[in-house]
Amino acid sequence: MSTPLRVLLDGTPLLGRRTGIGRYTASLSAELGRMSDVDVRAIGFTARGWRALRGAVPPGVRAAGLPVPARAVRAAWSRLPFPPVELLAGGCDVVHGTNFALPPAVRAGGVVTVHDLAFLDAPEEVAEPGFAELARSSARRAAVVCTPSAAVADRVADRFGVAREDIVVTPLGVDPEWFEATPPGADLHRLGLPDDYFVFVGAQGPRKGVDVLLRGHDRRLPPLVIAGPGEARQVRNVLRTGYLPERELRSVVAGARALVLPSRDEGFGLPALEALACGVPVVCSDLPVLREVTGGLAEFVPYGDADALRAALERAETGGPDAVAARRAHAAGFTWRGCAEATLRAYERAR
Repeated sequence: MSTPLRVLLDGTPLLGRRTGIGRYTASLSAELGRMSDVDVRAIGFTARGWRALRGAVPPGVRAAGLPVPARAVRAAWSRLPFPPVELLAGGCDVVHGTNFALPPAVRAGGVVTVHDLAFLDAPEEVAEPGFAELARSSARRAAVVCTPSAAVADRVADRFGVAREDIVVTPLGVDPEWFEATPPGADLHRLGLPDDYFVFVGAQGPRKGVDVLLRGHDRRLPPLVIAGPGEARQVRNVLRTGYLPERELRSVVAGARALVLPSRDEGFGLPALEALACGVPVVCSDLPVLREVTGGLAEFVPYGDADALRAALERAETGGPDAVAARRAHAAGFTWRGCAEATLRAYERAR
């Protein structure tokens, strides 16, 4: 019987309210934890919340490590390979930086996930000083770089100077619950939703194009529901739900006339794929990554063109059963098991 591959991954994104990277880390680690040939541990780089990691890791994954302040240790790693991760969490065969930064190691092979390169084009949107240089140096130190899409892989090779053959595409997955999601029904009024609406899902940062969406969303159209963290100015015919629990989010998306994703930049665009899993139409920016992820099953508009976006919203409709079935069938090809298997291949190359 072969010895399991010892993997130590950065579990910091599991802590607190989970964003896209937190969901990625949770789903990936859960699938890895089900594999008999992998021994998975997660380390949290935080001084105050590290004890919470024990309750945040999925079954089959063990929490490891000591309390360390995240920003301090990441700042140190951007200058020199110290402290090595083995000093903090013990020996391993592979260390996986799940959130752009690769912890230095003495013997373990290094794998880092680069989710997107938005921070290179708009560094002012990144709160952490030195983040871009840390991500660049992490990608160059890694034996293998993982990206969620081929579009990001090509950009990492070009912008970071990493050999394309050293980059493994590990597409994200769609949780099975999305295929079973139903519109809010009786919960409509409790959530403050109208019967007919468009939905935007995600944080309201500049790169997500919410400003373009607000210009393009004509008040004569069905209301726009913005589901996600962040604050913005109050606009007529626009409803903000704030952060929603997963079950409610799925229900809100399933009940929408269309999901709108007018982003300037995306690493994958998981909300678009999740909408397709519900059979819901998608209107999104014409980006290579969104064409890749949606398989062309979306209405594409040039980024920043509010008039084109308005016209696309006016045309948006569910379509017949064949259109709904095609969306669902495409989304069904993206699973977290597939993501984990692709990531495991990256680990085997890096060890």
